[in-house]
Amino acid sequence: MSHIRLMNVTKHFGSVTAVNDLNLEIEKGECFSMLGPSGCGKTTTLRMVAGFENLSEGEIHVAGRLISSRAKNWYLTPEKRNFGMVFQAFAVWPHMSVYENVAFPLRVRKLPASEIDRRTKDALTSTNLMESAKASPENLSGGGKQRVALARALAINPDVMLLDEPLSSLDPHLREEMRFEIRDLQRKYGFSIIYVTHDQAEAMALSDRILVMDHGVVQQIDTPLNIYNHPVNRFVFSFIGLSNFLTVVRSDGGLRLPEGEHLPEGLTPPEGEKWEKEERLSLASRPSEINFCGDGGLKGVVSRKAFLGEVVDYQIKIGDQEMRVQKSRRAPSHEVGEICNLQLLRPLWYTEKETVKD
Repeated sequence: MSHIRLMNVTKHFGSVTAVNDLNLEIEKGECFSMLGPSGCGKTTTLRMVAGFENLSEGEIHVAGRLISSRAKNWYLTPEKRNFGMVFQAFAVWPHMSVYENVAFPLRVRKLPASEIDRRTKDALTSTNLMESAKASPENLSGGGKQRVALARALAINPDVMLLDEPLSSLDPHLREEMRFEIRDLQRKYGFSIIYVTHDQAEAMALSDRILVMDHGVVQQIDTPLNIYNHPVNRFVFSFIGLSNFLTVVRSDGGLRLPEGEHLPEGLTPPEGEKWEKEERLSLASRPSEINFCGDGGLKGVVSRKAFLGEVVDYQIKIGDQEMRVQKSRRAPSHEVGEICNLQLLRPLWYTEKETVKD
């Protein structure tokens, strides 16, 4: 049985549907991320799991226990759900020491003093904060304050850890460091994680599976690798990683750019599909999955070149459209104004209805 189950979960705010008929199962010990643009419904979903928002429809179960159901008029308050919460804001109390910040939720639960001390010290040790136990959290760095928030959530021995954009206020180096620390803690304690973020790299690095959401509707649930390599629709392809879309016209005369130039042989949608005789398609590709080649490729002109460290980022003008190409800095260089030919290594085809054609 799944550890966390969301069944037909829906949330309305007036006439706006923030989450629409969400069905989801998360396993014990799984790190599960919810990814999508601002306003897609991911934080609302997390707040419903946490108990900060009630459901408009549907049910939520955790470890076989019903915690929320509108139809059954059942709602378990947040403090009874035994979930750890870490927010974007550090939410540390400057008038308390680091030790007292972590111990406070345990004191609220009126646990024995020896149990409070044991759990607090264990959480501080796990987050490398024991040396700062007597210090004020105000004297810590951003990463240190976020560790205090993590330690406070760990101390209650949560069944589930809920994290809402916990690293977005940190600098890039600290974000990278903290994402691996969170993963290590999850493996040590064995709790499930629901992690909300708009940062693709964060979700890809942390997650066993990712849910991609848009306008309150699930677009795809899969492993990071499958979401990147096998997006189910144009939205997922465009949201995960860098993407190019080249408008192509399909007619009885074959495939051509809107300006009239025909595509090179071999660059065609898969056979057997019911395409309209005259329609516009989107030819999609990743900038990292395009090679410069000799004759026979897609012809263009280098309009921009930028050195980005390990890669060189090219903007290629193709007719009236543009595509990005990223190649290793060690690869042969191409200069602005140079005519070039492009080979798309893994093209995808989309209709206006966003059906993927691989």
